[in-house]
Order: sequence, then C-alpha cells, then structure tokens
Amino acid sequence: MSATEAAETAELLTQAKDALERYLEVRVDDDGALTFSHGGVPCVIQATRLGEGLTVLTLTCVVGWDLADAPELSIAVAERAGQGLFGTLGVGHSDNGVDVTLRYAFPAAGLDPAALGTLLMLVVSTASQLRTELPGILPE
Repeated sequence: MSATEAAETAELLTQAKDALERYLEVRVDDDGALTFSHGGVPCVIQATRLGEGLTVLTLTCVVGWDLADAPELSIAVAERAGQGLFGTLGVGHSDNGVDVTLRYAFPAAGLDPAALGTLLMLVVSTASQLRTELPGILPE
C-alpha cells in the first residue's frame, strides 16, 4: 500500500470513527480497523482504496456465530436477505456451526459526518434487530 492509499484509508476511518462516536464507543485496532458493539452484535469497519478517488468503507456485523445448522435459520435468513436495503445478509459454515453476518460496503469519501453516522447506524441497528428476530440466534 502506498503512502497516499494509507493516508486516504486512515482519513476515512477517522471520519467514520468520529461519526460513530456520537452513538457508540469505538475502538481502533492495531491494523486501523474500527471495532464496536451494538445490541450484542460485534461490528468492524475497514477501509479499502479500490482505485484513485474510490475508497470504500466495509462494515461487517456478526449477527450470530457458532449456531446450530437448522433449516429454519437458513430459511429466515434467505427471506430477510431480500427485504434489506442496507447490507448483504449471509450465512457461513465453519467447524463450530453457522455464522450469520450483515455486510455493507459503500464509497464514503465526502459524506457529511452526520450523514455518515446515520448511514452506519442504519446498518448496525438492522444487525441488532436481526439478532433478536432470527430463529436460533438467541436462546428461547
């Protein structure tokens, strides 16, 4: 990564941190990624420069992890995936079970801090809502 790319991604992450800190406690990891939690949902934001003038933020929220591989969860995720405006809902399989994530990537350069915070919180609050609504994520 060039110095210019590093500066662009660092600046965008700083803007995202400032925007989110209006709502949440945000930590900066050693690699510069932002981590935080909302409603029991751990989230991470990373920045990537795809090309000159195109740096994107990627927000990943882990809605549930190490879950039982139940058909009703997969069906509910598939149904909800088509209803969302902000983010891609997905199921991943691991040795420990099923993980459900909500991911959203967008070009964020130039967004007003209030608009950036609102956009990020729309995704994060959706992830928190999904955590309570999807079957098998929270104990009955």
